[in-house]
Amino acid sequence: MEYRNYKGRKTAALGFGGMRFENPGDMDSSVETVLRAYEKGITYFDTAPGYCDDKSEIIIGEAIKEMKKGSRPFTISTKSSKADGAELREQLEESLKRLNVDTIDYYNCWYVLTRKDWESRKKGGAVDAILKAKEEGLIKHAVFSTHLPGPIIREVIEEGYFEGVTLGYSMINFPFRQDGIKAAVENDMGVVVMNPLGGGVITENEDAFSFLKVHKDQSMLEAALHFLLSDPRITVPLVGFRNKNDVDTAVAAVESFKPYTEQEIQYIQKKVESEFNQLCTSCMYCNVCPEDIPVWSFMEAYNHLTLKGSESVSDRLKWHWGTDIAVLDKCTKCLKCERACTQTLPIMDRFEELKKAVNA
Repeated sequence: MEYRNYKGRKTAALGFGGMRFENPGDMDSSVETVLRAYEKGITYFDTAPGYCDDKSEIIIGEAIKEMKKGSRPFTISTKSSKADGAELREQLEESLKRLNVDTIDYYNCWYVLTRKDWESRKKGGAVDAILKAKEEGLIKHAVFSTHLPGPIIREVIEEGYFEGVTLGYSMINFPFRQDGIKAAVENDMGVVVMNPLGGGVITENEDAFSFLKVHKDQSMLEAALHFLLSDPRITVPLVGFRNKNDVDTAVAAVESFKPYTEQEIQYIQKKVESEFNQLCTSCMYCNVCPEDIPVWSFMEAYNHLTLKGSESVSDRLKWHWGTDIAVLDKCTKCLKCERACTQTLPIMDRFEELKKAVNA
């Protein structure tokens, strides 16, 4: 296992993302998935209130009971999106109980989506509550989690409250947040990457992304992770694990890591910047539609329109998402989804293009 440094702590360069348990209602199986990761050398475990039917923290807390019996150190990351300081404190205390720990290693000011949202965290007392909890020893490191564009991430970082950042970053959207990573490095902060597989877009579209494979016999999973591991600025890529097989596959991908050369990285970056940076990464922050349109499913189908042509759209909507193009007739063009989109994608325009493709 590759190891890196996060604020003076040795950390495996592959993190456990606790948001995709295959069956969170099956506590034993889910706990076994966490323990498999720990046995395989993973030391960074990320969770949050609300993940997996609000069971993720509880699952990881049960695993922690067993992990404490081992000799290998581990670190825990969880989060709160509360703007009100008292509410954040209450949620923090609940997380401590669920996780069976006295201290949370990395506590995220979570779901920072806009500059206005960030100001509300300060005004509402959330940031002060996090810093107070750190003074009291309830958390070790104050960090934040965001899908903001790189320049605004830089603004938040340079205000000086935090020691690390968790951000969405992969081969297909790295130009969008590049300045945020640069700012983190300049300010001696750890960088945790979520959505390293682009919401599955990379691994599910091998033909389109085959250029990412720069070593013989690389899988798409290996290519996506090796690209990130070749960047020394990135501390931990998080992979969401459904089951033990997912753990084994991802750990094997990290263990096969061979650093990319600077020339290989530059080639990949230029290719992505010219062709793929506007693909939806399925972060689902567009899930704000008052008409209950599953916007993310249509944006993911648009990826397939871009990558595979119009013949794939209807099948993708029907068989992968259980919906069809007629659902878009409910759209009132209120633009709430566009304002919530972390990549500022032109969702309304893409709705129209999808309709044309299906009805052609």
